[in-house]
Amino acid sequence: MVVKVGGRVLLSNLNSVVSDILGLWRDGWKVVLVHGGGDVVTEYSRRFGVEPRFVMSPEGVRSRYTSLEELEVYIMVMAGKLNKEIVSKIIGLGGRAVGIAGADGPTLVAERRRKIVVVDERGRRRVIEGGYTGRIVKVEVGLLERLLSEGYIAVVAPIAVDNEGTLLNVDGDQATLKIAAAIKASKTILLTDVEGLLVDGSIVRKLTPEEARNILPKIGPGMNRKILEAIEAVEEGASEVIIAMGLTENPVRKALENPGTRIAKD
Repeated sequence: MVVKVGGRVLLSNLNSVVSDILGLWRDGWKVVLVHGGGDVVTEYSRRFGVEPRFVMSPEGVRSRYTSLEELEVYIMVMAGKLNKEIVSKIIGLGGRAVGIAGADGPTLVAERRRKIVVVDERGRRRVIEGGYTGRIVKVEVGLLERLLSEGYIAVVAPIAVDNEGTLLNVDGDQATLKIAAAIKASKTILLTDVEGLLVDGSIVRKLTPEEARNILPKIGPGMNRKILEAIEAVEEGASEVIIAMGLTENPVRKALENPGTRIAKD
């Protein structure tokens, strides 16, 4: 099982997520927990005098622009503070966990985006330097499989490395879904602050990859990217991807029992 926790869920409901995962781990599940934490990175960037910068893509997706200065804060917060806090919570509740960054091993290999296209405040398209954000091109599963086989919960920070040894910020959802495809996870759960995919006012409960592709034009930019990556994960090896509400008690078990939105081939 691969579970992603980030955003409001990470900040306000982490104890419930960890408790739930521990219960499933004790039931015999092998679990990879991928975490985000962009809001915490923003907070600490400002403490260090680095003002966070966000850019808008032509598709309307707002994302963090990672300068070299903010990359340093990102690594400290993600691989240090947040990753080890999650590990300590698991251990404190009687579990076994090892925290890694995707760069360890390496596990996540990415390509640095040298140039990116953004839309400025006047609506004009501009090409700018890509900073230190990457796109995952390869997942090496050896380290994860070793940790899982030894009975550990693997806690992964979304930091990748390129072939030149440069550390890169990678999207947490992308990291989760690439890992899920590579290890052929039977369950992949994205815990969010919404109940699932909303189309025309209603939650879409189940989609095949083909059906999901057909409704992509009806979906907002943020969820659009999440669905597209979920489609690719299912086509590349993950059995199913579940997008579910993470701001409840027992969010992981509830996602398994009553999925918000489930994407699978069958």
